[in-house]
Formats: sequence, C-alpha cells, structure tokens
Amino acid sequence: MNKLIVAASPHLQDGSTTRRIMLDVIIALIPAVIAATVFFGPRVILVVGVTISAAVLAEVVSRRLMKRDITSIGDLTAVITGLLLALSLPVTIPLWMAAVGAAVAIVIVKQFFGGVGQNFVNPAITGRLVLMFSYPIATNASWVAPFAYLDRSVDGITSATPLVLVATGQETVGWLALFLGNHAGSMGETSILAILLGAGYLLWRRVISPIIPFTFVVTTAAIVILAGQNPLTHLMTGSLLFVTVFMATDYATSPINRKGKIVFGVGCGAITALIRLFGALPEGVSFAVLIMNILVPHIEHLTMPKAFGQSSRRKVRP
Repeated sequence: MNKLIVAASPHLQDGSTTRRIMLDVIIALIPAVIAATVFFGPRVILVVGVTISAAVLAEVVSRRLMKRDITSIGDLTAVITGLLLALSLPVTIPLWMAAVGAAVAIVIVKQFFGGVGQNFVNPAITGRLVLMFSYPIATNASWVAPFAYLDRSVDGITSATPLVLVATGQETVGWLALFLGNHAGSMGETSILAILLGAGYLLWRRVISPIIPFTFVVTTAAIVILAGQNPLTHLMTGSLLFVTVFMATDYATSPINRKGKIVFGVGCGAITALIRLFGALPEGVSFAVLIMNILVPHIEHLTMPKAFGQSSRRKVRP
C-alpha cells in the first residue's frame, strides 16, 4: 500500500527567496539613486551608506542582545530598509540623524516584533516619520535646489518643493522638470522617470503586484479631480509614486489577497488625497500607508476568500 505524505504548504514553489526578492528591489532602486546623485550631488551616496550601515549594525547588535541568530542579516532586508529611508530624506539631513532613523526602523519597528515578516508597519516609513516629528526643520524644511552642490560659493541654495508650491497656490515647476526630477525634494522622490523604471522592473520580475499601486494612484487622482485640482500635479509631486511602488507593496505590511489589496490601495489613496487637500501638512502619503498598515489584519479578515469546498448556502434536495 502506497503511503500518502502530507507536507505543509506551499506545495508549489518558484524558487523565490527573501534575498532574491530584496536584491530585485535594490536593482529597481538604482535609477533613483543615480538620479538623486546627479541632481543633489555625491552626498547622496554618503547618506545612503550611513543609513544602510546603521540599519545593518542595528540589526546585528539587537539580535545579539536578544540572543537570536544573525543568519538573517544575509537576506538584505536591513539593507533595503536603510536604502528606502535614505531616499525618503533630504540630502542635507545630518548623518547622525539618518543613522538614528535607521536604528529606530530596525530595532523598534522590526526586531521588537520578531524580525523579518513580523513587523506590522513599514520600518522605513516609520523611521521617516519619527525623524520628521523629532527633527522637523532638518527633515521638512531643508530642501536644496538641484545642482546646488556645483555652486562652491555658497553652502546650499534652498528651494520649496513642488508639492509645497501647489499647497500654497504658487506656480509650480514645469512638467519636464517634474518627470526628470529637476526640482527640490527628498532624494528618491523627485525623478518620476527613475521611479517608473524601477516599477517596470519589479513588475517584470513579478516582485510586486500592480493592484495596490494602481488603486492607490487612481483613488488619489479621482478625489483631487472631484476637488477641482489637476491630478497630474498631485501624482508627479511629493512622494506618492515612490511610496506607492516601493513601500505600500511591502509583503509584510500589505494584504495578500486580491480584494484586500484593492481595499488597501483605495484606503491609502483616499487618506493621501484628504490630507493633501484639507490637512495642515502638504504631504500625506506616509501617514496614509502607516494607517492602512495598522488596519491590514482587519482588512484581511474581512476579505478572506472562502475555502475551497465550503458548503453552499443553497439547500440540496435529498
């Protein structure tokens, strides 16, 4: 008699590993790093190096203190957290602040809750928000104009971000400058071209699903249209596209089923639009994703698909 062997799911595997997926994300972020370096200078590389080093070091130290193995360091998740955090900051951020943000993201948001896949909010977004509330001037009022690093006669040329100009009713920069990234802003959010290249790569590699980015963007656009504003202006300014592609699609903090992804994306888009239109701050993307991250367990519970073979409500005749 043949024995039936029952193994735990998943029964079908495609060879994907956490390290391979994280490596794909790093590759997808390379265009954003290159664009940021071109527009804001070599200090971009320094900030990126500091946040990645601080994130990896924080993970090693915290896991040692918690008496956990450090083999997970090789999965590159700490590297991704540091890289995403760096690209969400202004190039002028003091290096020690960037390191503090990375340490908070890794230790408090990730390791305190068990490590990879156990965090219920996105570490990079939370680190960014902690820095924003702790050091508002350094993280929210120190924007530098593109190519200011080429002017050796001054320390830096400050400039308002296009999103701030939109919120205050001032004239914004041209469409080409918005698309290429030739304007002030966080290092990774300015170049729409670089973000789209990264998004295309992740979609091609099937690392992310298009559902969350699509519903996020469409919902935001629909609400700002109803408010009488230009949707392209909102989509091409601020960190909406960057966060949508690289943070809102995080496996650990977003729903896994199709209906849940739709609800998550719609919620992120709605909260983003409402904060931008009626909030005191011009940007609401990070808050939107953080709020929806917290609601993910409830979203998944409400949108859980029925198990295959579940009995129908219809009565069957005997």
